[in-house]
Amino acid sequence: MRLITLIAWSALLAAPAVAHGDHGGLAERYRNKPTAGALPARGRQWLAGDHHIHSEYSADYEADPASPQTAPIPLLGKDGRYAIAKNAEMARQFGLRWMVSTDHGGPNHSKLNYEQAWPAVQQARAAVPEMLIFYGMEFDTPAGDHSSLIIPFTGDEREQLRAIEAGFSKREPWPRNPAWDSEGRMIDALKLMRDQKAPPVLIANHPSRSATAPFGWGQYTPAEFRNWNDTAPRVAIGMEGAPGHQASGLKPGGSRGGYRNAPTLGGFDQMTATLGGFWDSMLAEGRQWFITATSDSHANWRDGGNDFWPGEYSKTYVQAQANHADIIDGLRSGRIFVTTGDLVSEVEVIASSGGRKAGIGGTLKARPGRQVDVTIRVRDPATPNAAGRTPSVARIDLITGPITGPTANRNTDRAPGTAVARRFTASDWRRDGEMLTMTHRVVVDSPIYLRVRGTSTNELEPDPDPKGENPWDDLWFYANPIFIRVK
Repeated sequence: MRLITLIAWSALLAAPAVAHGDHGGLAERYRNKPTAGALPARGRQWLAGDHHIHSEYSADYEADPASPQTAPIPLLGKDGRYAIAKNAEMARQFGLRWMVSTDHGGPNHSKLNYEQAWPAVQQARAAVPEMLIFYGMEFDTPAGDHSSLIIPFTGDEREQLRAIEAGFSKREPWPRNPAWDSEGRMIDALKLMRDQKAPPVLIANHPSRSATAPFGWGQYTPAEFRNWNDTAPRVAIGMEGAPGHQASGLKPGGSRGGYRNAPTLGGFDQMTATLGGFWDSMLAEGRQWFITATSDSHANWRDGGNDFWPGEYSKTYVQAQANHADIIDGLRSGRIFVTTGDLVSEVEVIASSGGRKAGIGGTLKARPGRQVDVTIRVRDPATPNAAGRTPSVARIDLITGPITGPTANRNTDRAPGTAVARRFTASDWRRDGEMLTMTHRVVVDSPIYLRVRGTSTNELEPDPDPKGENPWDDLWFYANPIFIRVK
């Protein structure tokens, strides 16, 4: 094990909050109780899922030119192709235990969701009882792109989603109303969600797909995400680290994820994959801002589409008991790792000091100058993935960065203190069957965070993905952070 002293750049994690307009600054976020994260726990296991899946109720629309004031007619099965039960069957086939049905909105779509999609979710739950199915939608985000809206499993799901979609989805009104497409309206939507009896979870989808260039932000900006997270930190919990539509890379000239001006990096969005970039800038503030990976399934590549089935290529693993409530809790708490191509099927990161421990998504309290031991264990499965391949982990990186507290520049997208603390290869880990174990030690003088990623490639940093790249040749996994507070 190598000893590294990480020098402080800033005040403690619990620095005073900085107010931002009506959002209450960081005060509300700091009222969230730190947790121990994904530690080995009785009854909890890693459950693979997907929160971005389209069905036939992601409609196209046909307007009546003779009656422009009349809402267009939804045409089912034109955008999303499959029944919700079919999606659930395929998700089960590819190893998922939970999924969210997330159809696009549109003019008067809240009525379509309420009257048709909701009963279809109930039918899918009965048809595929092994699958824990959440009701939700791909929210047409005011002043933004799309986001996955996950409604908790309660008796009020149907009414809860209708209240959000009918009141705030920017494409809901007809004729279109530009006033619905403002950040202020999104903040109001988040306040409504935050104050509901069972608050939903909101995750920004394909955050850089609309970017004009690397670090040239499009419909989503760093300041926007900070405003969301300040307003409703238990609702706006993060973003897609790896977007869907990865099968588009199987087509000549196809761009993974449909990303053009700012290509994915190893299949991951630049906001996640850039070392010391936007994601790290959020973690450097001490923000609980987590990443996921999804299929964004509309039409499978075998049927001429650009998508893998749910679970066929990307998986979001949540450490939870096999019930809806604990999966939601795992998402809110960051007990999450993500992988592509089934590169790994378990990831455990444990930070320990002075008899205390914390896992993925958790917070560890340590004394200044004390050792923190980091143990990383991953399962590199010997079974073939959906492409019939058995990829191997080539390298695992431990990444650390100082927690510098609230930033004055809410559009900052850099964390210059973030670095790879250790690169592990086969000579550095112990193999026991499918399990790889490695350790590292740091000495902390001030608050830091740490996170882990791994790859099947020899790229030290993920390269921009060229058009037509076979996604099965370029696999990565990422674990969400552990925060270490010093006091």
